[in-house]
Amino acid sequence: MEAGVFYHIYNRGNNRQLIFFEEENYHYFMRRFSKHLLPYIDLYAYCLMPNHFHFLIKFKGESNDISEEQLEMISESFRIFFMSYAKSINKKYKRTGSLFQRKFKSKPVLEESYFSTVVQYFHFNPVKAGLCKKPKDWKFSSYNSIISTKPTNLKRDEVLKWFGGVENFIKTHNDRMLDIEMIEALLFK
Repeated sequence: MEAGVFYHIYNRGNNRQLIFFEEENYHYFMRRFSKHLLPYIDLYAYCLMPNHFHFLIKFKGESNDISEEQLEMISESFRIFFMSYAKSINKKYKRTGSLFQRKFKSKPVLEESYFSTVVQYFHFNPVKAGLCKKPKDWKFSSYNSIISTKPTNLKRDEVLKWFGGVENFIKTHNDRMLDIEMIEALLFK
């Protein structure tokens, strides 16, 4: 991984099992994320699902501004983030073993045309899973934070710029039902 590049970060529960058991787990996960990772990365979009998650991030700084040492520190911060969440869940729910399936995956998002597609994919994930009817109905994604004016850790202005403003962001999400299977093939090839 390198600075100045957008990454789609994702993982799921071991054996596709739950990683979030109740609403507070989602909030705790994001608090851990903020504590361990926001000093090093910018967050553009996310979606937390009962058994997996997606983040669209970029390391702070430009690629020539970040050293190998800093990248190792960021990698260690990811490890600590996931480990601290898993240990907390294991303790709370009296479970043992790995919570996550494997080391998280990271795919670079190199083409600007994919930015809005990735963001929409995240927001339509719970719709596809039958958890809600529209992206705005799912509390555990970046959709509502992006259209809000409340303070957020998201890079809201940059995301809205990709979509041509908040009205177009909402219109795009309302008018366009994505072919999720086609997008998954594109994103996960």
